[in-house]
Amino acid sequence: MSDKRIESPTGLPGAGLAPPKPQLSLVRILLLLIVITGFGLGGWHFATRGTPAADARSNAVPVYAPYVDVTQTPTYSFQLPSANPVSSVYLGFVVSDPGASCRPSWGGYYTLSQAEQALDLDSRTAQLRNEGGSVMISFGGRDNSELAVGCTDTDRLVDAYLAPIERYHATGVDLDLEGNALNDPIANERRAKAMASIQRRFADRHKSLRIWLTLPVARSGLTAAGIAAVRAMLAAHVQVAGVNAMAMNFGSRTTSRGAMTALAEQSLNATHVQVQSLWRSAGLPSSASSGWGHVGVTVMIGVNDTANERFTTTDAAALTSFVSRHGIQRVSIWSLNRDRPCGGVFPRVGVVSNTCSGVLQAPLEFTRILGRLRGTTVASSAATVVAPMPAAARPVDDPATSPYPIWRAAAAYDTGYKVVWQRVIYQAAWWSQGTPPDAAGAASATGPWQPIGPVPPGSHAAKVVRLVHGALRRWSPDGVYRQGDRVTFNGLPYEARWYTLGDQPVDDLPADPGAPWRPLFKFPNEPAAAGTGVETK
Repeated sequence: MSDKRIESPTGLPGAGLAPPKPQLSLVRILLLLIVITGFGLGGWHFATRGTPAADARSNAVPVYAPYVDVTQTPTYSFQLPSANPVSSVYLGFVVSDPGASCRPSWGGYYTLSQAEQALDLDSRTAQLRNEGGSVMISFGGRDNSELAVGCTDTDRLVDAYLAPIERYHATGVDLDLEGNALNDPIANERRAKAMASIQRRFADRHKSLRIWLTLPVARSGLTAAGIAAVRAMLAAHVQVAGVNAMAMNFGSRTTSRGAMTALAEQSLNATHVQVQSLWRSAGLPSSASSGWGHVGVTVMIGVNDTANERFTTTDAAALTSFVSRHGIQRVSIWSLNRDRPCGGVFPRVGVVSNTCSGVLQAPLEFTRILGRLRGTTVASSAATVVAPMPAAARPVDDPATSPYPIWRAAAAYDTGYKVVWQRVIYQAAWWSQGTPPDAAGAASATGPWQPIGPVPPGSHAAKVVRLVHGALRRWSPDGVYRQGDRVTFNGLPYEARWYTLGDQPVDDLPADPGAPWRPLFKFPNEPAAAGTGVETK
């Protein structure tokens, strides 16, 4: 999402579109005088609020689907109904890898494979889909390099876009174009050609792929660069689902109640006019009613990057009404990660944060308000309850094909520890021992285990990380060891918890609390509390 103030190119709705040259005749001048007189006699309200365009409504069913910042720390559990009450999300942002412009990455930090290893992203998206949800991939964003800017080979660009779409079984694409990505006409053409090619491939498989253009707007609607980006897509015969207006960061100085509602509505009314004209210029059918069906809106909840602008829960309720009244097809927020108050018992306001809104609200209050839109599918809280299977039907957990340790009754699991049980990955919500993840209520919203998702195909055991280095003596069954003594066994280091003789070290992680040997190694990304207390050197 953009944090830049967007200036209007001309200050008029429909800016950037080439209107026909005016040709005034005497008859037209007389008609104009009549209209002006009508305004003077109180006809202004009729001429602005009572026009078909102002009162138009599309047949689209409004749907709320929030953005999730995938690389934000801590990782957001969008697959859990307790953390995401709705079933659909836009995951952002896929951009060019800094080391290879045609290789997709999450935020420039993770390749797609690394995102599974570090973020369990394959498992989380699979869990959401298994519960009836849908995933959309957002490309671009404010930072980093959008794929079409650096990747100049169209065929490789198509492959780069397709990789995350197919990997996460996405049902839609969101092209968030800002900064250099928006102001590069050659990149716009490359991107449009690539999207047209991808849609043709989906059509050949008798499938569809919805493509949205997410663009910055001023009070007067789309900028000239935004209009050019839409035109490029339509000229390439891309079936554009719609234009998603980033109704945020207007550069306003007002802090009055309802100011953000007015700014958002003004920008949407202007964008609606522009969308109608763009569709008509491309030879596509459009009207005041159907035009609203090609409009979406994304707001930055809470404190915007323009500090005076604060989108409150009252604004969210007003936006819900406006969207329903006009049949705006899509509503999103930036971001689900931020849909919570800042601070603890005493909320802090006026804070611009990636993990909270900076305004007074209850947790997930924006999502619950906007989630009332008619087309939104609300996730069931029962989705996290995993029913135990009969013993004969349980899948076999193989350590060699599991990215985390197999759950064991004797092990003690600290908060954040991840395990595999019946081919599903779980994460400990708090310290627990002896409670299997499939026990009644164990994986509920208030239970000790949170499901992340199924073990992805092709998974293998993670390579452990040594916490100490240097030469250590080998463990011997005849050796006498006292507290603090260190040995190696099967190439891995251990430390004696107390006096021990003849007790063989084992490589189970986490170690049983009653075991005499403490492992001096751990799995990657293992929570600090679950470690040995030994720092890596």
